[in-house]
Amino acid sequence: MLEQGFSDFELVAIDDASGDHAPAMLDSLAARDQRVRVRHLAQRAGLGAARNMALSEMARGRFVWFVETTDLLPPGALGTVAARLESTSPDVLVVHHSRADVFGATRPGPHAAALEGPAGTLEERSALVALAPEAWNKVFSREFLLSTGARFGAGAHHELSVTWPALLAASRIDSLGEESYVRRRPPNAVVHGSPLDVFAQYEAVFAFDAPEPRKRLVPPSMLRHELSLLARLPEAQREEFFTRMSAAWRAHGGGAALGSRALELRARVVAGGSYPAFRALDEAVGLRRRVRPARVKAVSRKVKRAITPRRNDLQRHYRARLRQPIDPDLAVFAAYWFRGYSCNPRAIYEKARELVPGFHGVWAVNTDGADAVPDGVEYVMAGSREYYDLVARAKWFVNNVNFPNNLVKREGTVHVMTHHGTPLKVMGLDQPQAGPPLLRRCMRWDFSIAQNGFTTPIWERVYPVPAETLEVGYPRDDVLATAGDEETERIRAELGIESGRRVMLYAPTHREYLEGFVPMLDVAAVADRLGPDWVVLARAHYFYDSAEGLAGGRVIDVSAHRSVEELCIASDVLVTDYSSLMFDYGVLDRPIVIHAPDWEEYKERRGVYFDLMAEPPGVITRTEAELVDALSSGSAFGDEANRLRAAFRARFCHLDDGHAAERVVRRVWLGEELPSPAPAVEAVTG
Repeated sequence: MLEQGFSDFELVAIDDASGDHAPAMLDSLAARDQRVRVRHLAQRAGLGAARNMALSEMARGRFVWFVETTDLLPPGALGTVAARLESTSPDVLVVHHSRADVFGATRPGPHAAALEGPAGTLEERSALVALAPEAWNKVFSREFLLSTGARFGAGAHHELSVTWPALLAASRIDSLGEESYVRRRPPNAVVHGSPLDVFAQYEAVFAFDAPEPRKRLVPPSMLRHELSLLARLPEAQREEFFTRMSAAWRAHGGGAALGSRALELRARVVAGGSYPAFRALDEAVGLRRRVRPARVKAVSRKVKRAITPRRNDLQRHYRARLRQPIDPDLAVFAAYWFRGYSCNPRAIYEKARELVPGFHGVWAVNTDGADAVPDGVEYVMAGSREYYDLVARAKWFVNNVNFPNNLVKREGTVHVMTHHGTPLKVMGLDQPQAGPPLLRRCMRWDFSIAQNGFTTPIWERVYPVPAETLEVGYPRDDVLATAGDEETERIRAELGIESGRRVMLYAPTHREYLEGFVPMLDVAAVADRLGPDWVVLARAHYFYDSAEGLAGGRVIDVSAHRSVEELCIASDVLVTDYSSLMFDYGVLDRPIVIHAPDWEEYKERRGVYFDLMAEPPGVITRTEAELVDALSSGSAFGDEANRLRAAFRARFCHLDDGHAAERVVRRVWLGEELPSPAPAVEAVTG
């Protein structure tokens, strides 16, 4: 919104005692732009009360527009709307909108025809009642709205007690047919209040003093609105809602002209108050609508059976086991597409064994991954009969990537997505190739782990699913937070590194736009130039089996090592390009060198969330000579490098205190509430 060409506006925001990162984000916006005004509430007041406060105490413009935080204004929309307001000076301007899905695809909103016509009263623009329930598609004259005395109600559908009175009282309602608003409702959008709140809101509408011809327009719209809400409710809530809807219709619907035989029939049944009768009518109407499609579907099933091979034995076995009771103690763990026993799932598994009574954890691994599973850890081979038996009956699922598409999330199961890195590069729906299959897999999540406050808003935006975010630090980094000198020496001895050597860990990231592993650094040459006092550990990205072309001389290929955390502990300095390992290594508070010969290309082709060159964790090098000089001259270990690393750690590593895995286990398995995470030193700008 702040980047609109039209600039004569103010953005008023109320922080309703939010426990997330919204307050810091709002303050950051206000610091950068004087048009942004923020008020922080000490106690939660509710969305309706916050909007009343903004309207009565903070807004200063001639017109007010209640824009939802999840929605967008298209480029140029403010200028278009402002021009229309200036030319017609309406009490209320109703704007056209488009609807956007989570992938960014848009389609025009309904009711475009209702927006056609000159300004007038609600009797003269009666088609606009279809747009009455929402506030975001209306711009109000502030003076007019205050004069009505209408205020937002409490709970869900709080806007009804403003939008309807404004339309009923307005002597001049105008409309704008150009799409000036983008409506987005991601699956993880916050829902305020209860569906039953709608009845109190409509009571406030009927209590509003307005000309009777206009008020007669309310009941038919109310019935349509409440019927649409009823259809979206879970079955367990429908009968209570219907009972309240029936009482409201009997109180206010007498003599209303409904204009539709189908709606009149439903109104009679609603007035009768029998929910079984309403269900029977609803099912009969639905059956009539489904007759032809059902017949076509039946034919297509026969054709499909004739041309599609029967499901294999494993799939039949899996479907059969899905009918068995869920084992409340059984937990499935996996990491990196079944590559082995590692990362955040490993740390959570080990802590759950310690804290959870009756815990029974089993790992799913592939053939190569099985070699890395330590003694005493139970595992099955991914894709085997035992695997399908396991995932059919388990209650708990922990993975740092998504389980395959064919895994069915049963009701009562709990899925924990740990992820496997703080995102520098774009992820999720920000990637061009993302589509519905990704979102379907992510919809299984019940919990999503974030290492820091920078990550939380990114995960919640690019994976817009109703999972609870656990901003607790990274479980895999617990060992880094608690590592000491004895641990370092033990791991170095296991790697065959002589005492007294300086150790560089080189861990480059993957580049999706290149085929195969393409080294960006001649590590052997770097090791030779550093001299005999140095040993280089070279670890290829986990997409590759080895660091082919990197090993030799004083370079040890550690790509297959069981634990990247141990390699971090063994090293004195990390050299990486854009790998998320930098965020983990920061926990050790040891030097990090960013070797970025192709930053501009990587930033353009992969996409990133912040400028690593402007906010690095240490020295930046572009050539092998610069890297050797940074390490041999000591600049990688100097005061400026330390200052950069301290700022980096304050932003990304402040939660990694050695207890992240415990926090996850206590929240997920033991059901304990977690305290709000400690804020980072710097405001969140991601």
